[in-house]
Amino acid sequence: MKALMLRTPEGPDSLRLEDVPKPEPKAGEVLVRLRASAFNRRDLTIINGKHINTKLPCVLGGDGAGVVEGVGEGGDASLIGQDVVLYPARDWGDDESRYGVNFRVLGMPDQGTFADYICTPATDISPKPKHLSFEQAAAVPLAGVTAWRAVVTQGEVRTGKRVLVTGAGGGAATFAVQWAANHGADVFVTSGDDAKIKRAKQIGAKGGVNYRDPDLRAKLKELTRGVDVVIDSAGGDGVQALIDSLRPGGRYVFFGTTLGNPSKPLDVRALFLKHVRLQGTAMGSLAEFKAMMAFVEEKKIEPVIDQVLPLAEGPEGLKAMMSFSQMGKIVLRHT
Repeated sequence: MKALMLRTPEGPDSLRLEDVPKPEPKAGEVLVRLRASAFNRRDLTIINGKHINTKLPCVLGGDGAGVVEGVGEGGDASLIGQDVVLYPARDWGDDESRYGVNFRVLGMPDQGTFADYICTPATDISPKPKHLSFEQAAAVPLAGVTAWRAVVTQGEVRTGKRVLVTGAGGGAATFAVQWAANHGADVFVTSGDDAKIKRAKQIGAKGGVNYRDPDLRAKLKELTRGVDVVIDSAGGDGVQALIDSLRPGGRYVFFGTTLGNPSKPLDVRALFLKHVRLQGTAMGSLAEFKAMMAFVEEKKIEPVIDQVLPLAEGPEGLKAMMSFSQMGKIVLRHT
């Protein structure tokens, strides 16, 4: 089969389409013919040599959707022919509050989804929502469940809440907007690109502020009148302004630091005097993934896709991600 193989972490062009052995499903597994996959920022950290405990060579990719073509010994043959979406990780563990010591994301060290075929536990597939194409379905898993855990599990967002989502162009951020809006919240965003703020309003946001604005703190206060939850994947020197935008009892939920750590200490008094909760989060459990996919089906939610490329053009997709220019997910179509 064909697969995008990484042998040296030297940037996007080190990802090469190669012929590799087709996997065979073991007992308890299914063989999925992948029809589409999608990029995540984790892929960038690996190909640029910045991911901890990198083990090469590997087939990258955490997101995937396709058709079940086989089952392992003793498996349920009725699954063959079903259109499915893959849970993008392995072995979350028994504690829903955090992942366990054996948890790992697809795409290193386990084989990832940038390939013609993949074997996965039969428990780790979910029916593809009927209203989604394979390309749309493949855009959902990793970014979607990360945002789901941040918004629904940790943020406890529901009708009547006011939510601020940062970095509105990123894949996880676009899902955060959709999850919060479809749970009845009033959603606001920040972005360094006014066009992305406009697009965020089309998928459920009430409005937004450009985070490059020197009056960010004042404009957030004017626009939102205070929020109950901040969903942040950026970090950087805007963190204090985000915390200041919270109402008493608010939550600051974060799952990334694309802008690095704040260069100045946080005002701790602003945290305890307002009873603010800081909540770190990462990825999501299999149970959260299944709940999210059911929600996508129920609400007929469509992910935001920036572009779709053929599998062989994987390096171009990574280069696009490095520019931070995309709005939503970059997807690969498999033949």
